[in-house]
Amino acid sequence: MVKRLKVATALAGAPVGGAETFFTRFSCQLHKTNAVDVRVFTRDNAIRQPEFDKANANVEHFRFGGKLDLIDHWAYRRALKKFAPDIVLTFMNRATQLTPKGDYQLVGRLGHYYDLKYYRHCDYCIGITRGICDHLIQGGIPASRVVYIPNFVDETVAEAATKSSLGIKDQEPMILALGRLHVNKAFDVLIPAFAKLDAGVLCIAGDGPEKDALQAQAKSLGIEDRVKFLGWRTDINNLLRASDLFVCSSRSEGLGSIVLEAWFNRCPMAAVASQGPGELIRHGDTGLLSPIDDVDELSENMRVILADQSLAQSLSVNGYNEYLQNYSRDKIIGDYLDFFNTIAV
Repeated sequence: MVKRLKVATALAGAPVGGAETFFTRFSCQLHKTNAVDVRVFTRDNAIRQPEFDKANANVEHFRFGGKLDLIDHWAYRRALKKFAPDIVLTFMNRATQLTPKGDYQLVGRLGHYYDLKYYRHCDYCIGITRGICDHLIQGGIPASRVVYIPNFVDETVAEAATKSSLGIKDQEPMILALGRLHVNKAFDVLIPAFAKLDAGVLCIAGDGPEKDALQAQAKSLGIEDRVKFLGWRTDINNLLRASDLFVCSSRSEGLGSIVLEAWFNRCPMAAVASQGPGELIRHGDTGLLSPIDDVDELSENMRVILADQSLAQSLSVNGYNEYLQNYSRDKIIGDYLDFFNTIAV
């Protein structure tokens, strides 16, 4: 009889964020396959815990604190040893750093171009883009220990949000941007690019340290009544289904899971050619690309998509097919399971 593998997934993480959302989605879906025995090690979180509960996932909570939080570190390692996993999959720096080598295969998953000092003790590393895999290899991780497996998104088929519920007239173009309000996301480039358009409403879903500055920027450009800050949202699929255009303006982006979300929800896209989106998108086929920090080019791509319904439809269909072929939940979970079975000792 073939042994059923035991897999631990571990993440410290912030209260909200893209990596934290994918960790929850991935751990729950892996558990639902019943192909492996999954144990989740993470911080207690009121947003993510209901998802774990709904999936009936096995979760243990730890603080994953700083260097002096020795009792919690010891408790985490004791719980890990008691579970006796075959594989430990860590997300992001903190959980990887605090997970020692052991009688298991330690796999560090990188969703961005992280400092590799946190990952050198890993047996394997997963990069979610080809660029991140190159970063690992160029940083001294043996190529034989580097694996490419991208993300998948929430595949819940959602009803489109009504524009009226967002204070937008039905005939007005709705332009959507998503992400933490941080300098890396370059919303300070998106807002002046949008200001060049004669019509439409820009909805920015997210929260973060740049909120006040971005609101002031919109006001200074005289478009504060056309820019809506929606805060952190969990109804991303609904918003994308309602949107006429999605924009990813990031200066720095790992994979760009928001690109996959737009594709899955058949929303045409204008994006900046930062690391992840630049790797994912074929210009003119699955989206339109512009250089980083280029306000004029980004604005022109937005205008073209909104003005050309045939182009918008083509981008939507091609993006959706690209997602199904290369990034669907079943494909990515299958890739992980194949990888786990290959490396298990």
